[in-house]
Amino acid sequence: MSADDDQDDIDASKAPLMDHLVELRRRLLWSLLAVGAAFILCFAFAKQIYNLLLWPYRWAAGVNTPIEMIYTAPQEFFFTEMKLALFGAVFIAFPVIASQLYMFVAPGLYKNERRAFLPFLAATPVLFLLGAALVYFLAMPLAMTFFLSMQQSGEDGVKIALTAKVSEYLSLIMTLILAFGVCFQLPVVLTLLARAGIITADWLRKYRRHAIMVMVVIAAVLTPPDPISQLALWIPTILLYELSILAVSMAEKKRDQAKEADEDDKSDE
Repeated sequence: MSADDDQDDIDASKAPLMDHLVELRRRLLWSLLAVGAAFILCFAFAKQIYNLLLWPYRWAAGVNTPIEMIYTAPQEFFFTEMKLALFGAVFIAFPVIASQLYMFVAPGLYKNERRAFLPFLAATPVLFLLGAALVYFLAMPLAMTFFLSMQQSGEDGVKIALTAKVSEYLSLIMTLILAFGVCFQLPVVLTLLARAGIITADWLRKYRRHAIMVMVVIAAVLTPPDPISQLALWIPTILLYELSILAVSMAEKKRDQAKEADEDDKSDE
């Protein structure tokens, strides 16, 4: 496919501003409908979803240990369920939202750019799920084990026991899932920046120490103030940074090979 053919594809897809706005409204409408349908479904099963999110707490406290949680305002648990339903709705509807976004921007991309963009579109939810799984099976149980270890069983006549609020527990696990899910997008973001020519693998290697310090700060801000959960975010993020360097290096090699092939074609002509 020549550059002229690609330019013809883009020229053929050009439309007046009003047509673009109508198309944007249509894509937003489909995304909102997907979120709304998923919200209704998640709200119908909000209690079951919340109980599922309590399993990291159970693993920390002991599977057979009864868990008692409270809410201190009449409407608190209702709004907690709504927040949970919205969180689950966006999570479930993400493939629809991403596909609508892609269909909106795809007409303005070259064909080779569309082919290059699709793998990143597919990798985004997979990496987010990996981050969420790390929270569910590792970071959250470790964090709850740390918090539960602070309880006192009648020492010096003082008994201190954790009775968590439903809203605060949900906020904690949602914050961790979002933090890990966003941090796990690092390879996608850096590889896209490399494809755009903004960064290089050598640049990432040069500023590796600076990146590590930034990761330490991010882990300290986004996670609870215990070293276990902070390390649970910091270590995978460093590994993802190293994976990003490898991905950027591969992207640079492909770009150089494509340039050499174009130069060979021009020389043959």
